[in-house]
Amino acid sequence: YVKAMVVDKDFPEDRKPRKVSPVKVTALGGGDLEATFTFMREDRCIQKKILMWKSEPGKFSAYGGRKLIYVQELPGRDHFVFYCKDQHRGGLFHMGKLMGRNPDINMEALEEFKKFVQHKGLSEEDIFIPLQTGSCTPEH
Repeated sequence: YVKAMVVDKDFPEDRKPRKVSPVKVTALGGGDLEATFTFMREDRCIQKKILMWKSEPGKFSAYGGRKLIYVQELPGRDHFVFYCKDQHRGGLFHMGKLMGRNPDINMEALEEFKKFVQHKGLSEEDIFIPLQTGSCTPEH
């Protein structure tokens, strides 16, 4: 579950996800990961799969190397930070996500996420809590 998010100042406002469905992260062979989630676009349910290729411990690439993803486990709290650097439309954008195994907000994990955000040079004021939605069923 995506618990909290942060994006840098240059991130297009209309691309900020306000609602999020549960994300299923699956470990593949060789340390690679696959993230699967659904979202609604123009009244249609879309399922998206992102393959994340492990390049070194805690570091992955996706979309042919256009997106770098760093995954960091928070100590003993069943939460992870996914931090992405995305080269998109000529710009470089940064996004952080606090992820957990259940939808409940864990204040300790949120505090750790705030420290992580500050360490990366992003603003704590830019952290937002997206609305949790259920998964939709894509049409085939």
